[in-house]
Amino acid sequence: MKTPAEYLASLAQMKHNVWMNGRKIARPWEHPQIAPGVNIVCLTYQWPQEAEHQALATATSHLSGATINRFTHIHQSADDLQKKVEMTRLYCRETGCIQRCMGVDALNALSIICHHADGMFGTSYYPRLLDFIRTFQEQDLVGNAAMTDVKGDRSLRPHQQADPDLYLHVVERRADGIVVRGAKAHNTLAPYAHELIALPTRDMRAEDADYAVAFAIPADAPGITMIARGAAPSVKREMSAPVSSRFASVESLTLFEDVFVPWERVFMCGEWQLAGYLAETFATYHRHSYCGCKPAISDLLLGAAALVAEYNGIPTAHHVRAKLTDFIITAELVHACGLAASLKGQAQTSGTYLPDLVYANVGKFYAGTNIHHEIEVLQDLAGGLVVTMPSEEDYRSEEIGEKLKKYLAGPAGVAVEDRVRCFRLVEDLTASKYAGLLMVASVHGGGSPEAERMAILRSYDVESRKQLAKRAAGITQ
Repeated sequence: MKTPAEYLASLAQMKHNVWMNGRKIARPWEHPQIAPGVNIVCLTYQWPQEAEHQALATATSHLSGATINRFTHIHQSADDLQKKVEMTRLYCRETGCIQRCMGVDALNALSIICHHADGMFGTSYYPRLLDFIRTFQEQDLVGNAAMTDVKGDRSLRPHQQADPDLYLHVVERRADGIVVRGAKAHNTLAPYAHELIALPTRDMRAEDADYAVAFAIPADAPGITMIARGAAPSVKREMSAPVSSRFASVESLTLFEDVFVPWERVFMCGEWQLAGYLAETFATYHRHSYCGCKPAISDLLLGAAALVAEYNGIPTAHHVRAKLTDFIITAELVHACGLAASLKGQAQTSGTYLPDLVYANVGKFYAGTNIHHEIEVLQDLAGGLVVTMPSEEDYRSEEIGEKLKKYLAGPAGVAVEDRVRCFRLVEDLTASKYAGLLMVASVHGGGSPEAERMAILRSYDVESRKQLAKRAAGITQ
């Protein structure tokens, strides 16, 4: 397993083609708006080295028997799934979003679908994938799941688009591999990943066969351009943005401009019948991961709400206690869905364990549809100072700083600076660029609430419930 220093050294050896704010970034991992994302990934290399975290942060490879980073593991049991969701919550309490879950979720989904494809079509995707996973585990790599296409006119299927490049697709098949063209959106951590793992974004038909493609490619391969957006502040201050100045993800719109992929890295090419199944399987894994990360967000919001209520002098007010309880209910219901999805997970034909689809989707849906309310409650308890507090420069000013310390005081016994820092935290979590990313990602990451509704209804046994109602009503036919 890599150390944080070895991870940073591996990035220094790569030639990522990253653009941000209209400029090409020469050393992206050092850029002030990208470094907070790199800090998050470094934590996933640090904790597996520490005895207190090894039970959750490491696993035993079913391929080599070696101890590996759990972010490279293919789940072999319900216990593996449970440890993944508990590990995710633990990491995300520190970072908000751990990012690295996408790569392992993609590999687990592929390990199921590639096995199915070989059985259905006589392909050899599964042995190829296992070879790639061995390397991924041995080198402790970071993978980005490049799944969401830009889609163009969403009322049209991929092959119907006016511009065929609005979905990633194969433009050439050669003896040694394929050439692909298109773009993928919302690619978290791509500018500091080792590998891009491309997946189809939806179900396909025969006419869409060129769009039914999955592969892995080094993130700095020729023809790849990443246009990045960071949520971290452009200037780091001592008190402002206490979370996002240290830990914040980076998203990329990733262009694939005639990128060559050798056959040994191709895991689907034209098997349109399985494209939707692969997309849904990845979504199930990723929504299962959300049952760890979103309770962690609720944990942080709950802590900030309780702290700001104390610093405002209202910790025992009835409405405050009720609102804090609502945070707890949301966090633990979502996490319980993740645990239930793990417990009811089942081995697929490849031996990989898949979480229960319904519980994973219910957990993600409940988290995504409650995040805005949780942020509203925190803002309600904090008050208007969240967005009207004078700047940190004013607070530090020799001329007016003492006046601010006088008028920003709270209850006796609460240091003024602690109260100011608390409000800066609430601002970072609810009223900043980072907060905007947090809200939208919580709703749409891993799929929108409507996508989750569809998955739940499609997979739920409604017919047996109708029969139950018929028996209760005395209907015999």
